[in-house]
Amino acid sequence: MDRNQWKWLAVLIVFSIIVLAVVLYFTIDEQTITYLQQLKPVYLIAALALHMISMCFWSMRIKMMSLSLGYKVPFLHCLNMVFANLLIAAVTPSQAGGEPVRIHELYRVNVPLGDATAIVIIERVLDGILLGIIGGVAMFLLWIGAEELGLTITIPLLFMWLMIVGFVVLFAYSVKNPEFLKRLIKKVSGWFTKRWRAEKIEKLTKDIDEEVDNFNSALKNYVNHSKRGLMWGALFTVLYWFSEFYIASLILMGLGEGPHIVESFVAQIIIAIIMMIPLTPGSSGIAELSATSLYALFVPSAIVGIFVVLWRLILYYFNIFLGIFGTVIIVKREVVRKAIKDKIAKAGQLRKN
Repeated sequence: MDRNQWKWLAVLIVFSIIVLAVVLYFTIDEQTITYLQQLKPVYLIAALALHMISMCFWSMRIKMMSLSLGYKVPFLHCLNMVFANLLIAAVTPSQAGGEPVRIHELYRVNVPLGDATAIVIIERVLDGILLGIIGGVAMFLLWIGAEELGLTITIPLLFMWLMIVGFVVLFAYSVKNPEFLKRLIKKVSGWFTKRWRAEKIEKLTKDIDEEVDNFNSALKNYVNHSKRGLMWGALFTVLYWFSEFYIASLILMGLGEGPHIVESFVAQIIIAIIMMIPLTPGSSGIAELSATSLYALFVPSAIVGIFVVLWRLILYYFNIFLGIFGTVIIVKREVVRKAIKDKIAKAGQLRKN
């Protein structure tokens, strides 16, 4: 990340801390001290360990989906690319900035750019499909309890879920009909190129056609030749999301509450759907407020604030730490690679002389 991105990350962290401070201010009371005295650290350690296990599930998804195409990507390389991806995801809306990092890291271990892109895009689609399916169940349960939750919350959440489902359907249709995707991209790009010269627009149109064809070819090649990869991808997608969702229940047990597994899973699904909407970079502020509003429905108000702080520490601030760790490893590797390349080039120049 460049200097501006680091500054932006600092702003987001400060903003998130302010929101957490406000949440704590309105939720802490005399009972909070009692709950804290009953704190069970073993559950919090288990939550942190489960988060690391979910990172391993994500890494195995990349490894097995790559292997299904014949590319042997080391597990530790996959794990480090997942770590590095977390840092960029923390400063981009919908956490979308992590995709280019994973594509770059796959390319670095000799996975062709087209196949690397296909793997990462299909990862995102598998996430969308799973969240769409279980999100539908969550929306149904919310609709049943709309009187308790309030239509002002239920209807916007339903709209967000429909947007995600619509995106997955639109993506599937565009893969099957690349001409539709070309027309869509050209129409969108046309809004920004009205003042361009004709030859420049013609070149852009040609580039769009070429890139969509390459992208479509890579995706179709993966789907047609890697059914096993899709199966592994689906399996590790389920394991990843369910382990991430269960972290909240472990935190609740650490605070002396029941796990509230069903209610917590529904809340986590809704939060995940909200976080996929590009509202704020890294969903900073949005995630804290969403979790506070949803968990306040079934968790004592005295510990809602503490719960949200612990939950965000594990799933946001710890992710930033992992992201910095992974990024440092990549930067060091690139520096060494560049030094070796320069040394070889210099040696070749000396031979010529």
